[in-house]
Amino acid sequence: MRIGYGRVSTRDQHPEAQHDALTAAGCEQIFIDKASGKLASHPELTKALLVANRPADQLVVTKLDRLGRSLEHLIELSKTLQERGVDLVVLDQGIDTSTAVGRMFFQILGAIAEFEQALMSERTRDGLAAARARGRTGGQKPKLGSRQVELARQMYDELDEHGKRRYTVAQIATEFGVTRPTIYRHLGKTS
Repeated sequence: MRIGYGRVSTRDQHPEAQHDALTAAGCEQIFIDKASGKLASHPELTKALLVANRPADQLVVTKLDRLGRSLEHLIELSKTLQERGVDLVVLDQGIDTSTAVGRMFFQILGAIAEFEQALMSERTRDGLAAARARGRTGGQKPKLGSRQVELARQMYDELDEHGKRRYTVAQIATEFGVTRPTIYRHLGKTS
């Protein structure tokens, strides 16, 4: 069975052209979303994927960009379809995963996606290493400076005439405008 899927992303776009092309391609059922490609939710695509669930079914789209939000999303959809034995047909680009050339195309896309991910990870690691070499570390800046930590420790250690702590951790935290866990964390580091 051929199941058609289309998507229009703006109010000015009309789904009729995609619907006509999918009908001409022999699609028995057609699902059209009216949503941006960036949105995670495409209810009509979900319905189309529920229908296209048997081996030898074909999910047909007019263009590849109508199907997925990103290359990663396209690869994920392709794997899902492949696991079910469902082929993907892209009319305008002449892609058909029931053929060797179509499968090769998606394998190349998958390799490109993996390569892109590896490059991003490598650039991130290089950037962090360069920042560390300049003395910068990631994460939030400490809430208290070394002098404030020293003062907090002195306040915590200060005893009244009865030998009890003069200041509670809550009072110290209020004094410095931080939370109690922050004070406990710094007191633990200095002890």
